[in-house]
Amino acid sequence: MPLQFNPVKLFSGSATVALANKIADAYGRELGDVVLSRFSDGEFQPHFNESVRGGDIFLIQSTNQPTDNLMELLMMIDAARRASAHYVTAVIPYFGLARQDRKDKPRVAIGAKLVANLLVAAGINRIMTMDLHAAQIQGFFDIPVDHLDASIIFVPYIKSLGLENLTIASPDMGGSYRARSFAKFFNAEVVICDKRRKRANEIESMTIIGDVTGQDIVLIDDICDTAGTLAKAAGLIMERGAKSVRAVCTHPVLSGKAYETIQNSVLTELIVTDTIPLKHASEKIRVLSTAKLFAEAITNVNEHGSISQLFKID
Repeated sequence: MPLQFNPVKLFSGSATVALANKIADAYGRELGDVVLSRFSDGEFQPHFNESVRGGDIFLIQSTNQPTDNLMELLMMIDAARRASAHYVTAVIPYFGLARQDRKDKPRVAIGAKLVANLLVAAGINRIMTMDLHAAQIQGFFDIPVDHLDASIIFVPYIKSLGLENLTIASPDMGGSYRARSFAKFFNAEVVICDKRRKRANEIESMTIIGDVTGQDIVLIDDICDTAGTLAKAAGLIMERGAKSVRAVCTHPVLSGKAYETIQNSVLTELIVTDTIPLKHASEKIRVLSTAKLFAEAITNVNEHGSISQLFKID
């Protein structure tokens, strides 16, 4: 029997409207009509202003802070299921709480697993996300997970810079696999910044493993939160004789004094995506859009095509 294609509708939560509009444009249709009603006490209720019955519904919402963004997505999923949507995919460009993927000390929650349980309980059929903090979070779900890789966006940009002495760096030991995966596209060497923390968001010490003398360094990370690690790593790398240092981070969380830290750092630029909208403009921050990649992934899911084709870099 021929494959059946149900009508596709894309909707956006309030956290990622700009990106959702770009995804819809790249996909070739307008966003669906959904409104968020708010009560005086802060409670809210999403409402679809058009039928979703029998459709393949894609709900686009990053779950960065505040946690209202996650709750809004959960309620949109519930509303779509109760309105007889055929298939509901949660498109979560930035999957919040992903750093809480294990018990790293006694008596703590595994937040990423809890979020996975909540999403499934709400009624999703599929997850689409990008650059999870830990790839094994995919195993928290018993439904399909499309884990998109932002390197397909970053690699062409880095190539366009024409850096003669390119070396890839990881800002910590945990990101070494990510850095090595990135380096293979350039046949480049990898150096690692070994850091020790006093507590979350506070670094006690850092050392560089590898030679950076005369090199154009590109630091690779998935999340830039306070930017303290990147700024410290960049400063230490330049002290060790590097020619220049840039940073590539998929998700610009940029909390606290992050913008000031980046501006005052030795970084030539911080290259990020639009999975989280920037709070402020900065001459040192360059944003590359993920819209085309997500639109292609939505097309392939709906047409039962291959997602792996989207990971090929020329």
